[in-house]
Amino acid sequence: MNSRKVTDRQSQRVLITGVSRGLGRAMAERFIELGHTVWGCARSPVAIEELQKQFDRPHQFAVVDVSDDSQVRDWARELLTEKIAPDLLINNAGVINRPAVLWELDDREFSQTIDVNVKGVANTIRHFVPSMVANDRGIIVNFSSGWGRSTSPQVGPYCATKWAIEGLTRSLAQELPTTMGAIALNPGIIHTEMLEICFGESAASYTPIARWVDRAVPFLLDLSPRNNGAALTVGV
Repeated sequence: MNSRKVTDRQSQRVLITGVSRGLGRAMAERFIELGHTVWGCARSPVAIEELQKQFDRPHQFAVVDVSDDSQVRDWARELLTEKIAPDLLINNAGVINRPAVLWELDDREFSQTIDVNVKGVANTIRHFVPSMVANDRGIIVNFSSGWGRSTSPQVGPYCATKWAIEGLTRSLAQELPTTMGAIALNPGIIHTEMLEICFGESAASYTPIARWVDRAVPFLLDLSPRNNGAALTVGV
């Protein structure tokens, strides 16, 4: 890891969705280790309770299903004040469909992927970005995927959501003030539980989370308005 702890003046407020496990959990822990304040959410009450016990305030963790607009709205109302908003908003929460050809996936499975991966991002943007615009600063990072720029069989719904995120992010970038930025980020291929769903045992041959986070967190902290509208990839 090549990052150093920051001073209070340099500390950023980092909002991360999907912090219960995988990349979200690793990012939350690393940002906190470096001296930043993390606001995180996930659907798992157990994971949220563990995080809040592990990290005292000003870090705050909440049980929120990002696909439910009213839950995201209430969470934003708890966190935001007139002058306090995220400096870095990371839309990380996501799910993947079970591997199957498109016509074998029922409406419930398809809708869940759309609701979390696309509507969840829109809900978070809807309720947090206005406060960032009011402060005239902040970076929004929407996690995409290699499958947001290419396709593979049996992951059609997931591909559709990540292609949607690429377009949504570029459009959002055109709507922000020049002091802000929106970036679609492909995190790369990392050994996570989600990758195991797709790749099985071979997932273990890909980049471990611990190595990924060493590269990803400094990369995220280095993003600025000059990257607005870019489709970037974390290289490991």
